[in-house]
Amino acid sequence: MHTSSDKGPAVQATSTSLGRRLVSLGLILLGSLCLTACKGAVLDPQGPIGIAEMTILIDSLIIMLAIVVPTIVVTLGVAWWYRSSNIRARYLPNFAYSGQLELIVWAIPLMTIMLLGGVTWLASHDLDPARPLPAKTGQIEVQVVSLDWKWLFIYPDQRIASVNHLVIPAGVPVRFRLTSASVMNAFFVPQLGSMIYTMNGMQTELNLQADNPGVFAGLSAHYSGSGFADMHFDVEALPADRFSQWANARRNDGPTLNAQSYGQLAQQSLRVAPFTYRDVEPELFQRILSQALPPGPGPADQINPTASKQAEK
Repeated sequence: MHTSSDKGPAVQATSTSLGRRLVSLGLILLGSLCLTACKGAVLDPQGPIGIAEMTILIDSLIIMLAIVVPTIVVTLGVAWWYRSSNIRARYLPNFAYSGQLELIVWAIPLMTIMLLGGVTWLASHDLDPARPLPAKTGQIEVQVVSLDWKWLFIYPDQRIASVNHLVIPAGVPVRFRLTSASVMNAFFVPQLGSMIYTMNGMQTELNLQADNPGVFAGLSAHYSGSGFADMHFDVEALPADRFSQWANARRNDGPTLNAQSYGQLAQQSLRVAPFTYRDVEPELFQRILSQALPPGPGPADQINPTASKQAEK
């Protein structure tokens, strides 16, 4: 027969375990709150598309709170009112149906769904990735090719190209034409908005703009093999005059991007340092898109770390 003193250690151990769990939960919540303050994410937009998408996120959150907050309040209120010590609470064991209660229970979710549906419908048209942005001084076109495991950016009007470094003029809309020379991938600059996929033999379009000069993080948002984790690139937004200077300077440095050098670049390679091409063969992007130039080998077990060095030569 156990006495009350025998239960002491077990109760203490349970209490200690519960305390540790509460501390762990508190640390997780604290870490989550700290991460929300990190810069460079979708909640720190630097362009019109990013700002519009953040607005949609906040509006959707507010609309959904119309269900979440009343549900929490009612749950706590019911638990408090029907506590065992409250003799004023009515006990109705034969309660079966209330039309008024059904109306409340269904009306609020239906209204919420209608509001969310309206916001989604409007946003899907206003933020169509292929829809051009209003431009006061024209726009710039950049052709994007996702490779294993790097990004190729071709500037057809400037006849230059860069690898793993995207430079754009601030305050000017940028029209992206994107494809993949390997497996499916996803192009994403969180602060500018609108992640979009790249697919072999297909073209997608995206229009973005950086309102002010700055450096923004770009990344691959779709797993594409062992080098996926290093498919990062910087997006550098420069004033219009400095962008022109950068483009002119690139024409005097680096190799030429033609079918041969592209074939070397298309080989799989890891952690490729940014570099530029001083000239680009005309219609090269179209040849990549139509697969007149064969696509890359795709992810494989054998990775060639010298492929990028050969491309630079």
